[in-house]
Amino acid sequence: MRAALVILPTIRTALLAIAAIPFVYYAIAIFSCLRFFFGAKSQAKEYLPPVSVLKPVRGLDQEAYENFASFCRQDYPDYEVLLCIGDASDPALPLLQRLEADFPGTRIRILIGTGRNATNDKVAKLARLVEEASHEHLVISDSDVRVEPRYLRQMVAPMADPGVGAVTCFYVPTKETSWVQRLQDVGMLSDFYPGILVAWQLDGVKFTLGPSICTTRARLEEFSGYGSIENKPADDLWVGRLIAERGYEVVLLPYAISTVPDYQSFRELFSKRLRWITVMRHMRPWGHAGLIFTLGLPWALAAVAIEPTAGVAAGFLGGYFIVRCVLTLLVGSVGLRQRGVWAKLALIPAWDAVATLIWLTSFARKSIFWRGHRYAIVNGDLTPAKPTKSHSAIQL
Repeated sequence: MRAALVILPTIRTALLAIAAIPFVYYAIAIFSCLRFFFGAKSQAKEYLPPVSVLKPVRGLDQEAYENFASFCRQDYPDYEVLLCIGDASDPALPLLQRLEADFPGTRIRILIGTGRNATNDKVAKLARLVEEASHEHLVISDSDVRVEPRYLRQMVAPMADPGVGAVTCFYVPTKETSWVQRLQDVGMLSDFYPGILVAWQLDGVKFTLGPSICTTRARLEEFSGYGSIENKPADDLWVGRLIAERGYEVVLLPYAISTVPDYQSFRELFSKRLRWITVMRHMRPWGHAGLIFTLGLPWALAAVAIEPTAGVAAGFLGGYFIVRCVLTLLVGSVGLRQRGVWAKLALIPAWDAVATLIWLTSFARKSIFWRGHRYAIVNGDLTPAKPTKSHSAIQL
């Protein structure tokens, strides 16, 4: 009995120490954010090579015309815009033709079909777009992206350094009209982007973010281009990884573009994030398992359950919320200069609860749902499985 009295406090202390590990992660995240946003260097001079803007398109996103039109209003001396749809029945075609008519001063080309038999339709379109591009420098973006006139200057400038192989940047919503969209934004600012900056701090950037990528034809050709990954998920991660593996720097800019939210309900948001994290589990299994030590809310609750005292509750739960708020404000308000971040801080625990549930659910997933179809991930490749009802035209 005496031995048990000695052992139990020791076990309790050990469990509380484990529950405190997320605070170590948050400290690293805050340091990484401060170093990234306050240590960023401005470009010394402009670099303005001719650019081909490549956009794979499938269906109509919300506010699609304004998204595409923003790429036709660029303050850039020499660029073209190439858009690829699957076939002439795509509902986006009349809108793209209207775009051509409305911007006669911008070189716009519409490509129909890919001539490829690939599982990942988006990547098949990118393979065709690269083949058809007139210029060496390529800027790749999703169809739900909206940009300001100096976007191309921002994205291309780092490529003046021959050691840079790709450039990518953050993205923020154009607007938020529901609590679901505010919840997603809180998740990006408090969770996703801090994780990216921790990766930048510890191991460098070895990925790109799909909404906006700048690279060159030569860098893509070094790993056989998009054709070599046309049956894989997460093409943006693959592009950054394969370029970094060849010794080039992938630059993450302290700059944000805008995206139009492509989800209207909590179910759609949950499904989208579950699909993404399931892909990450297959691509980075140990890193995915290690996310357990970044989930501050369940560990704080576990600490209070282990030692239900006012001091532990204040230290763990109170400390958790304060640190999470600081991190969210640092990324959103200071780094990305978003307005209204203060008003969304109360959603942080809600997002963390959802993120924990998504992470746990991902371990039971053997397939993903994408564009109305189910796919298994076998040896890193997408394999079509049983089809299901189509819900949207969201790009993976």
